[in-house]
Amino acid sequence: MKRRIGLIVIGLLLAVALGFGLRPTPVPVQTARVRQGPLQVIVEEEGRTRIDDRYTVSAPVSAHLRRIVLKAGDVVEKGQVVAELEAPRPTLLDDRTRVELEAREAAARATLGRAEAAAALAVIERDRARRLSESGTVSDQERDQAETRAEEALAARRTAEAELASVLAARAEAAGRDGDHPVVDVMRAPVGGHVLAVHRQSAGPVAAGEPLLDLGDLDQLDIVVDVLSRDAVRIRPGTRVLLDQWGRDEPLEAEVTRVAPAGRTVVSALGVEEQRVPVEARITSPRSAWEALGDSYRVLARFIVWEDGDVLVAPAAALFRTDDGWAAFVVRDGRAELTPVEAGRHAGLRVQILGGLAEGDEVIVHPSREVAPGVRVRPEPDSR
Repeated sequence: MKRRIGLIVIGLLLAVALGFGLRPTPVPVQTARVRQGPLQVIVEEEGRTRIDDRYTVSAPVSAHLRRIVLKAGDVVEKGQVVAELEAPRPTLLDDRTRVELEAREAAARATLGRAEAAAALAVIERDRARRLSESGTVSDQERDQAETRAEEALAARRTAEAELASVLAARAEAAGRDGDHPVVDVMRAPVGGHVLAVHRQSAGPVAAGEPLLDLGDLDQLDIVVDVLSRDAVRIRPGTRVLLDQWGRDEPLEAEVTRVAPAGRTVVSALGVEEQRVPVEARITSPRSAWEALGDSYRVLARFIVWEDGDVLVAPAAALFRTDDGWAAFVVRDGRAELTPVEAGRHAGLRVQILGGLAEGDEVIVHPSREVAPGVRVRPEPDSR
């Protein structure tokens, strides 16, 4: 009898051990807690700083520029002389040009000599015709013809004098006889601020309209960010902006001032066409906090398009789509329980929960295919 009872006990123990051996192994999972806390929906893009009002000083006429002593970063006052222009320098003569100018001068002098002789003779004939006309010896018509010939001769003499003067001026300029090269114009700063860039520092000839240097006030910095058009519709003037990765650990505060009404097509580094919209923002942090920033510096702009200080938040990796909407696996009594979820705003790695989950619920993050409703699960040691 005792032997029989012993066999029964052994059989029961073997059955229990076999049952535990055949029992499915719990699926290892990572989990996280649903918590109450703040949430921000952020649009993040790289941007750059830009002077609010940038002034380019250009040469008004073709001239010879004196060397600009100012350098980028120098402070200038409104009305300060920033550049000086001289009359254009003469060109150098080669032998052929010199001979041609000498020949032109000789021809002009000869022409002038003939014109002067013809004019003197025409004047004498005019005066004689006037005297004879008074005594009735010649007709009025003959007198008028003499006066016309005299006027034509005098005009020809003036033309010859002008031609000779032109040739002499050309020779004088080419020979460099214009002397001291006086200043013909000075360029003054239209606004007080800083020199941002010097486009032409060395002395030399400049063309009309050629840019010489850029001026601007570094105390008036804007932020310009090109955002995707689908994100631009969520950004409005007054939207709060955090500026990060600008060179210091503390982020700067800014505020959107303008969203451009038109976008433009930009090809990304991957060769994808994107519609980008320029968004401008003004830094609102104290000037002392960003005094090291300059023009065209890189910043990382985070546009806060929505925020709430107290909402129910779950990891975005715990939610997935089903036929009925969003859902998540909640760990209850060591098993995965499929729970429909009403999701609100998505903020990158976190999602606002409007229904289906409660604070403190343990949800499975990145559920694998092995996770199914009712499956036993085992949170891993590094679970969040």
